[in-house]
Amino acid sequence: MSVLANLTGPSDLRGMSDDELAELALEIRELLITSVASNGGHLGPNLGVVELGMAIHRVFDSPRDRVVWDTGHQAYVHKMLTGRAGQFATLRKEGGLSGYPSRAESEHDWVENSHASTSLSYADGMAKANLLLGKDDHVVAVIGDGALTGGMAWEALNNIAADNDRRLVVIVNDNGRSYTPTVGGLANRLTEIRTNPRYEPALGAIKERLNRARVVGPAAYEALHAIKKGVKDALAPQGMFEDLGLKYIGPVDGHDRPAVERALTQAKKFGGPVLVHVLTTKGQGYDIAVANENDQMHQANPFDRATGEAVNVAPAGWTSVFRDEIVRIADERSDIVAITAAMLYPVGLDAFADKFPDRVFDVGIAEQHAVTSAAGLAMGGLHPVVAVYATFINRAFDQVLLDVALHQCGVTFVLDRAGVTGDDGASHNGMWDMSLLQIVPGLRLAAPRDGSQLRELLREAVEVDDAPTVIRFAKGGVCEDLPAIERIATTDVLSRDEAKDVLVVAIGAFGHLGADAAEIVRAAGHGVTVVDPRWVKPIDPALVELAAGYDLVVTLEDNGRHGGIGAAFTQAVRDAGSDVPIRVRGVEQEFLDHAKRDVILERLGLTPQAVADDILATVTRNSAQG
Repeated sequence: MSVLANLTGPSDLRGMSDDELAELALEIRELLITSVASNGGHLGPNLGVVELGMAIHRVFDSPRDRVVWDTGHQAYVHKMLTGRAGQFATLRKEGGLSGYPSRAESEHDWVENSHASTSLSYADGMAKANLLLGKDDHVVAVIGDGALTGGMAWEALNNIAADNDRRLVVIVNDNGRSYTPTVGGLANRLTEIRTNPRYEPALGAIKERLNRARVVGPAAYEALHAIKKGVKDALAPQGMFEDLGLKYIGPVDGHDRPAVERALTQAKKFGGPVLVHVLTTKGQGYDIAVANENDQMHQANPFDRATGEAVNVAPAGWTSVFRDEIVRIADERSDIVAITAAMLYPVGLDAFADKFPDRVFDVGIAEQHAVTSAAGLAMGGLHPVVAVYATFINRAFDQVLLDVALHQCGVTFVLDRAGVTGDDGASHNGMWDMSLLQIVPGLRLAAPRDGSQLRELLREAVEVDDAPTVIRFAKGGVCEDLPAIERIATTDVLSRDEAKDVLVVAIGAFGHLGADAAEIVRAAGHGVTVVDPRWVKPIDPALVELAAGYDLVVTLEDNGRHGGIGAAFTQAVRDAGSDVPIRVRGVEQEFLDHAKRDVILERLGLTPQAVADDILATVTRNSAQG
């Protein structure tokens, strides 16, 4: 009989035998592989925390004790242990389980924001609240060594260590990787501990002596820990944590469940902030994942579990177009350098790094530092290209505004996964960037509609040396090239009728949406012109002048409607003295539940038929009123 199928919640774990727990670990890994092979998702991170997740829920009493998972892409095991194993066939599907913790799913999920380096700040606040309210609950924050490269994590540690009365346990899940191997001084220091050839033999000798002395139970563990501290101080000093005032336990083999439980029990007894250092292997239990050099199947599309190969080969994507073009540009210009925040492969800088290893900088999960460092590179005479997901530029807005734009630095930002992304849920949709960046003085923003335009606009962007430039593009397959019939100033005309009934201003990847909707409107007997501004900030004066000659203007953008390009364009038209009616179509300003991109766009009315219907209804309404 399946152990996992009969598990109703974390309390069931505490009555299980060692044999049952070993079987449970096997069943969890089997369900992880089966579910992700079918639906896609984060495989490597979850395979690496099976024993750790079990130990946490055996030692702590969730949800009374609050468990916060940093980033949350390693929380599938937590979901299974909290009663959701039976729902894993719905993982990442519309209406099914989220790929991240979700407060709507379970009382055991406290934080669902999937941006890294935040768990310690949440935990700090929760522990302070417990102290002020007189509660003796524990708060447990699980953070990876990759997320510790983010400055916010160290800001939190600085505060956590300042008060010894708070019951807060920080678990560092150290697997040496974020997406790819963790970089920087912290990573090097942790690696010293992880790989020191003298540490494990010395520890083994200590264990053997204690066993011969027949010291058992907590007393033995306390004695062992005291001796281990001396060994660590001699072989791999832990000053970076202990100098902050944090009690340190470890390193512990994260796949030795009893050892992890003993460490967590010791930490729980301390009564104040404790850091437990756990060593794990990403992809543990699935050799194909462990052997994957790129990211150990950090995030996998549906795959054949026998080979690890994707079931369907994805069409050429926007990222691949950028990957190729930035290398060509760098071949031509020695001043081009690249920066990424722990996402070399996902944003397409791997080919650049292979060819120009000295000209690419992976700064870890530190978007703020990446942007200001880019400003410094620009001040030093180079032209940096900062490539991040669109959702992550939110984290560095102040640096874009005051460190780059204020100083008129020539930095190009390439925002991948812009607009609605879908499966990863609310915090991964790149639907905020054009609204935020709209208010940055001097910044120039381009939204290419197809691969050819991405290449062209990227080249135009890196020619600007006195202001920040931005190129943003969508997730997934690149759009088929949509050629222009004419260019007016910087604006491409995609199609045009003699009658000036409707002007459709289609932004970026919505060029095809505008063109397809226009065909439906034409079939209903109305003249339509479709244009693509290419550079959407600043607004092209020629486009403003063009709009004044139409009966109706409709803007389409893969971005939030409030403060986006449609709003800015409307203001520019009004400032020019025109009162032409304008319909702004875009993403509703709400947190979108996870689903496929096409499903979400259909729900938002951003399909050719829905847009055309809205245009025709507006034309009819305006005619009746006029």
